Amino acid sequence: MTASAVSRPPRLLVLSGSARTGSFNRELVELAALKARNLGAETTSVDLRALALPVLDADLLQAQGMPAGALRLRDWMAQHDGVLLSSPEYNALPSPLFINAFDWLSLVQAEGEQPSGTAATAGKPVGLMAASPGALGGIRALPIVRTYLSTNFAMVVVPEQLALPLADQQLHAQRPDLERLAKPELDAVLDRLVASVVRQARWRISA
Repeated sequence: MTASAVSRPPRLLVLSGSARTGSFNRELVELAALKARNLGAETTSVDLRALALPVLDADLLQAQGMPAGALRLRDWMAQHDGVLLSSPEYNALPSPLFINAFDWLSLVQAEGEQPSGTAATAGKPVGLMAASPGALGGIRALPIVRTYLSTNFAMVVVPEQLALPLADQQLHAQRPDLERLAKPELDAVLDRLVASVVRQARWRISA
């Protein structure tokens, strides 16, 4: 343990499985990031669509090598201590954007001082959330995301999670208050989720 490691704030990577304009999941995870910053963390928001990753294709990998976007995602993972992820539900499954990006990440090999994709994620805490204008809030996909990240990437998925129903009524675009959800009980769940990730990220850098 070094003095600089103890003194620096935890760094969290902020990801949304939806990249559409006005995405509820992007809005929810950015609210979580704001709460994390209020707890002393630093955050970096990444647009998965901007990574421009093609659909995973072994022939393409053989012919062209690892896409630059997958290497960038690995680098960001390596530079951060934890993750906040909002994953929408598409037909009861996680979004193709999220799964495809992480499938590519799983194939990135170590090079020089840079770890492999799965080494960059191993042991790092991740907080899961979802948002939907429907009544279920995206809850059906979250167990799949939890298993996917813990099994394949050795990430520590914190017990707290939030599936936000009626997101069009809960989030900022409909309300002047930018720092909390409309329902206090759901905002309290988000507070606990974020605090858990920040706490575990601090433990990692002080170990």
